[in-house]
Amino acid sequence: MTRSRLFPGSIATVRATALIVATACLGGLSIGPAAAQTGAPLNGEWPTYGGDLGSTKYSPLDQIDRSNFGDLEVAWRWTSADGVLSLTMPDGSEWRADSGLIFEELNRRDPDRWRDGLPPTITNFKATPLMVGGRLFINMPTSQVASIDAATGETLWVYNPKTYETGTTTMSARWNQRGVAYWSDGPERTNERILLGTGNGYLICVDAKNGAPCADFGDGGWVDLTEDIPRAGRGDRDWLNAQLYSVQSPPFVVGDTIITPSSISSYNITKEAPPGWMRGFDVRSGRTKWTFHTIPQGDEYGNDTWAGDSWRHTGKVGVWNFMSADPELGHLYLPTNTPAPDYYGGHRLGDNLFAESVVALDIETGERVWHFQAVHHGLWDYDFPAAPNLVDINVPGRGPVKALAQISKQGFTYVFDRVTGEPIWPIEERPVETDTDIPGEQPSPTQPFPTRPDPFEPQGVAIDDLVDFTPELRQEAITALEPYRIGPLFTPQSLRGTIQRPSTGGGANWSGAGFDPDTGILYIPSDNRFSVKQYRDPDPDEGATLAIIENRGEGTSRPQLRQGIPLFKPPYSRMTAIDLNTGEHLWMKPMGNGDRVRNHPLLRDLDLPPLGGDSSRAGPLVTKTLLIYALTAGGSNDGPRLVAFDKATGEEVASVDLPGGAIGTPMTYMLDGKQYVSLTVGGQRVPQLIALALP
Repeated sequence: MTRSRLFPGSIATVRATALIVATACLGGLSIGPAAAQTGAPLNGEWPTYGGDLGSTKYSPLDQIDRSNFGDLEVAWRWTSADGVLSLTMPDGSEWRADSGLIFEELNRRDPDRWRDGLPPTITNFKATPLMVGGRLFINMPTSQVASIDAATGETLWVYNPKTYETGTTTMSARWNQRGVAYWSDGPERTNERILLGTGNGYLICVDAKNGAPCADFGDGGWVDLTEDIPRAGRGDRDWLNAQLYSVQSPPFVVGDTIITPSSISSYNITKEAPPGWMRGFDVRSGRTKWTFHTIPQGDEYGNDTWAGDSWRHTGKVGVWNFMSADPELGHLYLPTNTPAPDYYGGHRLGDNLFAESVVALDIETGERVWHFQAVHHGLWDYDFPAAPNLVDINVPGRGPVKALAQISKQGFTYVFDRVTGEPIWPIEERPVETDTDIPGEQPSPTQPFPTRPDPFEPQGVAIDDLVDFTPELRQEAITALEPYRIGPLFTPQSLRGTIQRPSTGGGANWSGAGFDPDTGILYIPSDNRFSVKQYRDPDPDEGATLAIIENRGEGTSRPQLRQGIPLFKPPYSRMTAIDLNTGEHLWMKPMGNGDRVRNHPLLRDLDLPPLGGDSSRAGPLVTKTLLIYALTAGGSNDGPRLVAFDKATGEEVASVDLPGGAIGTPMTYMLDGKQYVSLTVGGQRVPQLIALALP
């Protein structure tokens, strides 16, 4: 494939610069000095998922420090409201019981209600709470939302929209909810609202004071997000009996505008799927203010990066996770995902804008300001998995810059001037391998490579990357790889299976990075994992419209060593600190000893160093005094723990045992002179939200 043959003229410009600025949009904006992204407010609240609209995950609180972190105790526990639910009976009464009994009855009433007959997974309690006005706000896998007294852990109210009764959430990772959004009409907070998305694709507004639906918002507090989205019919199911459109991350509120993420399946047998168009809604009425076509329509800019009429039927390209915004610039920043399906693009040839891009929009109008595409014609599920970090840095030779740092699954950190979209350091278009035996596939001949910072995870696969604890294990690893294709980053998929590293889950993922505005240091947790994707021909009777389909389950394979020994060299998870003023790595530390590997019968006599691999998927929390992160091991009886690290060196300062493994990213708040750290934990059938504080 040649670019000029498919896309004459404009595509060469897109490729040559990788960045396109919509100057007409910039002309209407004030681009004077923006307020520093300084983290959560000084009043001790935590009003957004990332602490502030710049997703720094930073708090200026300092009551908890290196001298007393180890003294933290559980101040209170709140058991998820998903443990007990209610069901409307034929006579109109409500039966309240253990959620397991409720799910059994729902399954009895309709055995086809849920995919594979499996009820909601209530243990997937990933949400990070907000704290405003002495109250915590959080949602649960069933899309219930609750308000909790931040001092005592007592329930103030619970609202159950019962959306789980309509069917299974979309995507392979089912029953995810990561948080809610808060809005008020001003400092006096006479009108306070909590906004949440549901697993069946509604945007819901409830009164923050009592949990009652907002009567003046949408239809009795509900807005149907499937309306005006092609191929996302309300009540329709996919080939796996899941719903077509879900919201599984928090809505994002900037001023009086709500922007909603979306989850749309990537595991498809048809080329036709709902697109992930991004929309802004009025926070008072719920009306649609604007729509941005993430897959450009008709004569819109970027439409020529979709060969033929593929833009008419291809789905996804949206934001499934989190967003950032700079209200003073008037910019909203979107980290977009892949077209559907993730690993085959024979039906969507071309670069596929605005997939796998950072896109800056005007908050009020939804007009594009600038964009940067990090993966052309994606085949690896290397969508951006986390919100961009908005960072104010001081670059030698350039001075102060209002910047944006976007971490990625593939291990790159892309850093831009967030006003103009210009890269802080050069990003080079480099040739990559394009040969593939996948029918109809045409990989992109080039991909963007940042020259700084260096990657925070190993990229690609070579023999030297394989485990070398002993010569025998190295040879075993070489033999295990022989049936598969290996190569550098962006090696195309293949029928025999390409070993992809970092994996489709990263590298980095939804837990994101934390930023210290005092030092300009970005902290990135990441995993050293690999993936291998394999394919099959469609069955004649399954209704497929794709030429080839990703194969899962029976007939698939992956390389492995005996008794669970890792295939690659350590560390298996790490934390990397990057000085964004210079782009230099300051330190990297394995996250945990990795004793599950170190104490393996074949390895325990080798005196191996810390190997990592003890990370949770929870994200980092940065405070004035500490870097805080949850690990799955190393506590009493080698149990889960919350760890404090020295921000300058990465050395462990102290840790405290957790009553169960961390599920969501921790946050911190101050109330009545006491600082708390709160996060969700598992370890039992019904997970809990806990708050830690000094005695």
